[in-house]
Amino acid sequence: MDFLASFLDLLVHLDKHLLWLAQSSGGLVYLVLFLIVFCETGLVVTPFLPGDSLLFVAGTLAGAGAMNAHLLVVVLTLAAVIGDSLNYAVGRWLGTRVFRYEDSPLFKKAYLERTHRYFERFGGRTIIIARFVPIVRTYAPFVAGIGAMDYRRFLFFNVSGAVLWVALITYCGYLFGNVPLVQNNLTLVVFAIILVSISPGIIEVVRHRLRRA
Repeated sequence: MDFLASFLDLLVHLDKHLLWLAQSSGGLVYLVLFLIVFCETGLVVTPFLPGDSLLFVAGTLAGAGAMNAHLLVVVLTLAAVIGDSLNYAVGRWLGTRVFRYEDSPLFKKAYLERTHRYFERFGGRTIIIARFVPIVRTYAPFVAGIGAMDYRRFLFFNVSGAVLWVALITYCGYLFGNVPLVQNNLTLVVFAIILVSISPGIIEVVRHRLRRA
């Protein structure tokens, strides 16, 4: 319960935590952000880490002068590309036997199957589309590895998706995060980004239950 409370506090007050980190640690903030994005995209056991909201808030702080926006985009794009590449390699190594794994607190088979359906629908473009869908973003490269997608093709989608995702959301924060209306309601904006991010998953759960009904 303490961990959950701390994590919720991090999400709700992401702007304050990042601002404190940027002011107190200087360049170390880039390393911390790199590690968060790397883990969120590269490890199937950490899909719960902040993604879209983190990029927007980081961009907002960069717009306020707390960080360099262009360096931020480069660092986080590298983190996203390297994270997906690691995830792909692990999926390639484990192969299809991973579908036999049982659920655990750190691994949900339903997430794996949901991502597999994305691939059936969108093919390789899933790697790009998934960048904007939490949880699927974490599992997409893993499933691509399981399916033995050609690595050069995967790398193209990986880099393209990372550049689009990081640049679009970070520069949105940079350009609009310090508009008075947004700045005065940044917590609500972060909540809105989280809700929009998870809405595809909510819609899919509702559809699944309606089909069962």
